[in-house]
Amino acid sequence: MSFDVFVFDLDFTLWDAGGTWCDATNPPYVWRNNKLLDRSGRWISLYPDVIAVLEELKNQNKFIAAASRTYEPEWAQDLLNLFDIDKYFDTKEIYPASKISHFKKIRRFLDVPYQRMVFFDDEYRNIEDVSGLGVEAIFVRNGIDLKMVDKFL
Repeated sequence: MSFDVFVFDLDFTLWDAGGTWCDATNPPYVWRNNKLLDRSGRWISLYPDVIAVLEELKNQNKFIAAASRTYEPEWAQDLLNLFDIDKYFDTKEIYPASKISHFKKIRRFLDVPYQRMVFFDDEYRNIEDVSGLGVEAIFVRNGIDLKMVDKFL
């Protein structure tokens, strides 16, 4: 079955914020020697396949959404901009709340049923919550990659 909406958590799914969550980093962020660093020198990096995944989904006319429960939504938005990936997202739900709340808003905004959505996240509690809605929820260990996403196209 192919899906219409691909939803991604941010921390440990699209990027690694120096081994922590983006809300535990220390902005402002700066590019230095092709590395994005926070004020304390923590390296924040996209996982290697992220751009290729987002490009492929756009090429196939899929909706792309972000669902993150970070306590610092502005910092997450800064990272989306600095990595130049914000342009791929059709909608974003980035604020401290249940992923169920995020998905209700995504469904309403895109007008696509849960059964046509696939979600990628690194936390089991989120996978369990969102699966209960009827969303195909995939546990991510070390960031997304093309192989993980291709099977849902």
